Amino acid sequence: MRRRDFIAAIYAAALASPYRVAAQQPGKVWRIGDLYIGTPEVARIYAQALERSLADLGYVQGRNIVLLVRYSGSQRQEMQEAIISLLPQVDLLVVRGNAAIEAKKLAGAVPTVFISIGYPVELGLVQSLAHPDGNMTGITAEAALETNGKRLQILKDIVPHLSRVAVLRDIDTRQWGFEWTALDQAGHDLGLTLDFVDIKSADDLEGAFTGMKRSDAEALFVTRTNLTYIASKQIADLALATRLPSCWPFRESAIAGGLVSYGPDRVAMVRPAAAQIDKIIKGTSPGDIPVEQPTIYELYINLKTARALDLTIPPTLLARADEVIE
Repeated sequence: MRRRDFIAAIYAAALASPYRVAAQQPGKVWRIGDLYIGTPEVARIYAQALERSLADLGYVQGRNIVLLVRYSGSQRQEMQEAIISLLPQVDLLVVRGNAAIEAKKLAGAVPTVFISIGYPVELGLVQSLAHPDGNMTGITAEAALETNGKRLQILKDIVPHLSRVAVLRDIDTRQWGFEWTALDQAGHDLGLTLDFVDIKSADDLEGAFTGMKRSDAEALFVTRTNLTYIASKQIADLALATRLPSCWPFRESAIAGGLVSYGPDRVAMVRPAAAQIDKIIKGTSPGDIPVEQPTIYELYINLKTARALDLTIPPTLLARADEVIE
């Protein structure tokens, strides 16, 4: 059977399943599908954080909830297959990053909580942050388009006379015109020329960096996608090898060797998501649970990488940093 036919068959079966979004039933054991993008090694800290946060609310694995954990690659078809495989088995679905977009298409009436997806209103996941409507709510990674402009400013503060920046993005996000228009305008306001470089898998990275050097890029701006997160170490290594200072939305990427990151704590997002899950189990519709935004953005600076690139980090930026990696 062709993969496309396989997906269609499972999806049809999933839609036929009798999902219930009713109030909590006495003695009911909720089955929660928990989808991570990446390997168990990469995702373990987040899986443990969710189980721990739910336990703090009285939900114990194997007693009154069953967490069905799945892992997926960053390709759209891989995420779809993982979601479809979970749907017939669960009462509630938890997804991360771009997988929320696929869950919106596939989950039907199954209550869904997303964690760490940017711009959920613009992407059509919810009607508004205050009143999501539908079957989804969650914790957004960022809801303000201005955040990418702040990242560009940090990069410009570090790199003297910066004028041309390569922007690495997943080809599946090219339709996010609202984000790229805002980012391009932010670059223009800062006197920067942005060159968008599309990849569809980690196999495209070496060629992408060859193209960046050919276009005389002076720095690298990495966008927030599942693919760029999973490939953080490879991207950071290539950026260093091609002597491109890099700015990221993930602190894990700065730890892996990227120059600087500015973004919310992804582990900290899990606790409020667990509280939303608790509300759904107790009978609240996801559409009536406001989407939450991170309130604290962390600045990570990798001084080891800065020294390798012969860069001096401004003292004012170092003073702002939440963590300096030596």
